[in-house]
Amino acid sequence: MEKIAITTGDPNGIGAEITIKALRTLDLPSDKFVLISNADVLKANGGEDICEKYEIIEIPFSVNDIKYGKVTKESGEFSFRTLEQVCRIKPRAIVTAPVSKFALYLAGHVYSGQTEVLQKYLAHDGQSAEMLFVAGGFKVLLLTRHCALKDVILTKELIVDKVQNLANTFKTHFGIESPKFALCGFNPHAGEGGIMGSEEINIMAPAVQILRAKGIDITEPLPSDTLFTGAAKAYYENRKDVYDCYIANYHDQGLIPIKTVAGDKTVNMTIGLDIVRTSPGHGTAFDIAGKNIASPDGMIEAIKAVL
Repeated sequence: MEKIAITTGDPNGIGAEITIKALRTLDLPSDKFVLISNADVLKANGGEDICEKYEIIEIPFSVNDIKYGKVTKESGEFSFRTLEQVCRIKPRAIVTAPVSKFALYLAGHVYSGQTEVLQKYLAHDGQSAEMLFVAGGFKVLLLTRHCALKDVILTKELIVDKVQNLANTFKTHFGIESPKFALCGFNPHAGEGGIMGSEEINIMAPAVQILRAKGIDITEPLPSDTLFTGAAKAYYENRKDVYDCYIANYHDQGLIPIKTVAGDKTVNMTIGLDIVRTSPGHGTAFDIAGKNIASPDGMIEAIKAVL
């Protein structure tokens, strides 16, 4: 399918609302998009015009089961079925509104996020989905995703595979043949020569040597606080950064700086599969669901990223 497919996320969150607002704001041709959703859910959020304009692939859901701000098994099942369906139709690109991981769990679907669901249904021949966060020229790849900090384990092979995947995406999606990557140290001060940890010496430095031998421009592991200071300055000054992407070791190391700087304009991009998927960098925002006050900025950026 040549269309861009949009899933509207958890019906108890802000997904349908921000999708409606984003499509109205962008006012793009109807033949470019298909919604994987439910017309009643869209209409409950004031989206009658969206239902008339765009093709909708219906996922069953009773409007009586909409419980704004609540985590329910029914909403988790709906969220999962939209993802399952979007993988079946194999669109040109996928944009997903936020889902609740706990709601997925309640429905019996044990995944740490939408990235993992997409990997299950779209990956082939050893492909691995990666999480790349994008805010204009500020980009951050996560080496590990949604796991407890105590469970973060790095290997030389993991770093090499994920950075190679990243380099391929820069060529195919961003059109950059020779990107420059900055590798964040695992420990404070990048280990300070082994005084504060040995991961930089024993794992990361050997991975860097392999990647450089493959022609990939990547730094040695450097202190992440200093690296991200430079990234933030470049973003605020609206100029090209020294590095095309920062490679963070774990979730908060990478997401705190980019979300602090870019806020709702941060886009979560799934790379490494045949189909690129984007999503707003924020969650379901249950606290404001159903109030028609959610900003569509993140959803707008997520859609623009795949146009």
